[in-house]
Amino acid sequence: MSRAPRRETAPELALRRALHAARHRFRVVYPVPGNRRRTVDIAFTRARLAVFVDGCFWHSCPEHGTRPRANEAWWAGKLEANRSRDADTDRLLREAGWSVVRIWEHEDVPAAVAKVEDALDLSRGRRPPRAATPPGDAPGASPP
Repeated sequence: MSRAPRRETAPELALRRALHAARHRFRVVYPVPGNRRRTVDIAFTRARLAVFVDGCFWHSCPEHGTRPRANEAWWAGKLEANRSRDADTDRLLREAGWSVVRIWEHEDVPAAVAKVEDALDLSRGRRPPRAATPPGDAPGASPP
């Protein structure tokens, strides 16, 4: 367990590279307001957006999370504590006025970038692009 990397994981680095290539600027390992012992993986401080890249095992992914068979009771407690800490971190950030995006390590990088960009647009007061409306359904159009 002590050898497992806590930060700078391959999925986190891939997301950071893609966000940087998309010309987004952010902070890394930013302290959580209200609990400075915890950190945000990727923080957009002006937009007040916190992005976490969660590992499937450590954060109990519903699709890929597994439970070790050896010392099962200890691991169950450990993984449950991780999930409750994540929920508490989300609560602290939301109470401080931040938005939170959690991305699983198995998610496709372009999809993760799109998720972050959507959250950035919402936090900056921009709406996501609307789907094109057919000409007859446009507001103010007269019925045929």
